[in-house]
Amino acid sequence: MNQFRQDTGTLRPVRRNYYDPASAPGKGVVWEWENDHGSWTPYDMDVGITIQHAFEKQRPWIDLSPIGFGYVIDFGTMGQINRQTQRQRRAGRAALATLNRTSLQRLALAQSRVLIASGVPTVPVKNLSGTSPVNPALAGITGILMSAAGLPVCLTRPPKLVLHPPPVSKSEIKSIPGVSNTSRKTTKKQAKKGKTPEEVLKKYLQKVRHPPDEDCTICMERLTAPSGYKGPQPTVKPDLVGKLSRCGHVYHVYCLVAMYNNGNKVGASSGGAKTSQDGSLQCPTCKTIYGVKTGTQPPGKMEYHVIPHSLPGHPDCRTIRIIYSIPPGIQGPEHPNPGKSFSARGFPRHCYLPDSEKGRKVLKLLLVAWDRRLIFAIGTSSTTGESDTVIWNEVHHKTEFGSNLTGHGYPDANYLDNVLAELAAQGISEDSAAQEKD
Repeated sequence: MNQFRQDTGTLRPVRRNYYDPASAPGKGVVWEWENDHGSWTPYDMDVGITIQHAFEKQRPWIDLSPIGFGYVIDFGTMGQINRQTQRQRRAGRAALATLNRTSLQRLALAQSRVLIASGVPTVPVKNLSGTSPVNPALAGITGILMSAAGLPVCLTRPPKLVLHPPPVSKSEIKSIPGVSNTSRKTTKKQAKKGKTPEEVLKKYLQKVRHPPDEDCTICMERLTAPSGYKGPQPTVKPDLVGKLSRCGHVYHVYCLVAMYNNGNKVGASSGGAKTSQDGSLQCPTCKTIYGVKTGTQPPGKMEYHVIPHSLPGHPDCRTIRIIYSIPPGIQGPEHPNPGKSFSARGFPRHCYLPDSEKGRKVLKLLLVAWDRRLIFAIGTSSTTGESDTVIWNEVHHKTEFGSNLTGHGYPDANYLDNVLAELAAQGISEDSAAQEKD
C-alpha cells in the first residue's frame, strides 16, 4: 500500500476509503472544474460532497468559503466563480461509467501524456495530508484510478458557457465608421538607439539652480545634497538637480540618468518608475510620460469590424469585435528570457466594444496601443502561473459577450471611462490617435 515515484524515489502511503452510499461518490458523482486548456480536474472529494449536497437541495448556488475554498458554485450557469477576482470557469457534474481496470489505466496514461506534454502548469490540489501543487494530469490520474475502485469516470460535460456572439456571416461583418482598414499587423521593433541617456533626458529637463529643501523621491536624499545613488556612475555631477518640464517634479539628474540606464528592457522598473531605453521616461511621482512609450508585444495581428449584435447595456448600437492573434515564438533581446521560446495561450482572443461614439474612440486608441506594442507582453500568467507566455499588459479588455458572469463582459457602466484612463496612463490620448495613421 505504497506509491513509489520513479523520477525522485519518493515513497508515500496510499489508502482505500469507504464513502457513505448516500454521499456524492457513493452515488457515482464527481464534480470537476475546467482549466484554461479545456481539460477537467476533479474537486477534492470533500469539496465535491459539499457541492453535491447543495445541488440535491436545489439551492441556486453555494459559497465554499466556509470550508476554505474561495469560490462560489452557480448551479444555474454551472460555473465556478472566484470570490476575489470574479473570474468564472465551467464546473461539471460527472456521470457514472463502467469501465474495467485495464481500460481505466490506459485512459489515465493517455490523459497524463497529453496534459504533461501540453505544459499544463501545477494547480493547488488537496492531498491526504494537506495542500500541495499537483499537475492536473496527475489529478486526472487520481480521479480515474479511484474510479477503478468503484468511483465514476466523467464521460459527459455540461453545455459550454456562451461567451461569444452567435455565428456571424461574412456579409454581416461591416467596417467601422471613421476607421480605415480592418486589420493591423505588428512586427518585431527594436528600441531606438544612438542617443546617450543624458541626451535623451536633456529634452525633458530644466536645470534648477536653487533646489528646494525636500527629498529626491528616487534616492530619498535631500535635493540640496548630492545624489545617494550608489550604482554604476552616470556621467553627470551627483549634485545637479533638474525639473521635468511638463509635470514640474524635481529630482537629482544623476538619479534620473541612473534610472534610465537601469531600464535595460522596455517596461523594466526602477525605484517604482516605469523606465525604458526607447527614448521615453515616466515620472516616478505622477507617472507623466515624456516621449513615446513603447512595449515588447510579440508580432501578431489585430482585426476589427462591426457585427450586427448589441451588448448588454448598449441596446441602441451594434458591436465592435476585435480579434487578436499572436503565435508562439522565440523571445527577442527586449524580452525576459532572450532566445527562449514563449507560448501564446488562448489565441485568437475576441474582445468587444459598443459601436458608439465613445466605443469607436476607445478602438482608435487601442490601435495606437497596438502599434506601440503595449497591449500584450511576455511574462508569467497570473491565472495559470505559466512563465514565458503572452499576457495582457495593463489595458483591460472585455472578452465575454452577452453577459458579465466572469467580470469581463457587459453591462459595465464604467468600463469605457476606465479603459480610457488606462490608455492615458500609457501615454495614449486623443492627441496620440490624431498623430497615428488609422
